[in-house]
Amino acid sequence: MSAEEYPITTGVRFLRDHNVPFIPRLYAYELHGGTSTASRELNMYEHFIIKTLVMETDPRNQFLILMHGDKEVSVKQLARAMGVKSVNPASEQTAQRMKGYQVGGISPFGTKQKLPVYIEETIMQLPKILINGGKRGFLVEIDPQEINRVFAVMEVNVAIS
Repeated sequence: MSAEEYPITTGVRFLRDHNVPFIPRLYAYELHGGTSTASRELNMYEHFIIKTLVMETDPRNQFLILMHGDKEVSVKQLARAMGVKSVNPASEQTAQRMKGYQVGGISPFGTKQKLPVYIEETIMQLPKILINGGKRGFLVEIDPQEINRVFAVMEVNVAIS
């Protein structure tokens, strides 16, 4: 796929600037389709499709958590792992303001504001992952070790089915 065939987002620019090898993966985005749509459209196990979620410990302290598409985040376990009282998903407005991306197209790469990044530890054991490239219907396939290389990630064990 040539550069003309996929969007050049701030996420793609970030990946290029940090020499992260990636394979662009486009699919037909469906509103509220989530990772199950991407899984079906790209013929990839949903477990390998990674969600980028914006969470917060309070209205002034946001962070990212990367989670398998077929799992949910236990906010209680995450709060315990972080040593805080509680963790909640950020509002759609806050997520878009902090990241500069539309919900459904939030990428951890090339964001407006640098936020701490947490990652479900089992993601690091996968041979490859698909993660949002900065636009709805656009994922990038990368080696999960690259995330560890470009961010100071904190691994957590907070996935629930």
